[in-house]
Amino acid sequence: MVYRLTIEYDGSGWHGWQVQAGVPTIQEALEAALATALRTRVPVTGSGRTDAGVHATGQVAHFETTGPVDPDRLMGNLNGLLPRSIAVRDIAGAHPDFHARYSAVLRSYRYRISTLPIALSRTSRVFVRPAPDIARMNQAAADLITRDDYSSFCRTSSETTNRVCAVSRAGWESAAEPGAFDFVVSADRFLHGMVRALVGTLLEIGAGKRPVDDVPRVLAARDRRVAGPAAPAYGLSLETVHYPPELLAPTSEATSADAGNAD
Repeated sequence: MVYRLTIEYDGSGWHGWQVQAGVPTIQEALEAALATALRTRVPVTGSGRTDAGVHATGQVAHFETTGPVDPDRLMGNLNGLLPRSIAVRDIAGAHPDFHARYSAVLRSYRYRISTLPIALSRTSRVFVRPAPDIARMNQAAADLITRDDYSSFCRTSSETTNRVCAVSRAGWESAAEPGAFDFVVSADRFLHGMVRALVGTLLEIGAGKRPVDDVPRVLAARDRRVAGPAAPAYGLSLETVHYPPELLAPTSEATSADAGNAD
């Protein structure tokens, strides 16, 4: 049976999502907690591989079991086993064809900056000085809303050959705190390092180091050296992942099995 997890985590101190030898990762911590709770080793597949230091409020993952489990009890057990920087927000049965990565149709990221000195949110919001021109960055961000080859915003070490992404939303908005702004971007898929490269490029435009109409030129170059530097990882958070509604619900047979094993 397939179960879907919604996970929140503070990426500080973690070496990203994907299991890596010798360093702590989110995936490894989840798999260890699941192994204890279910008394068997269960692989966990995430919707995407967030980098070291990147946070998530809505990471999605899935795992499979040979029989039904009680989602509420399992969620309580996992949150008791996991470190405080990782929280499982929801567990639900999913359709047998559900896949956290390949079934996703839209992903959204949020990058947080502050134009004023900060203390409490210093691990999730980047202090930018001097303050960039937000209107200028929004004008430039409008050119990102397109389906195009985003090679210029992809890490050169990436082995991904298909670098075409359909970006449906890209823009800066005011946050609740004084002097705080968030860049929100949504696309069908993202390349390795893409959001941080987008933000780094927009910040250079906001600082007047690039012309406001520079994005089309950067996209056309398909060369990472033409774009701006990657913005710091700790300002970035994976916010939401969307799926076809029909894949979010288990089959009627699975639902009946869960109901009979809810104790």
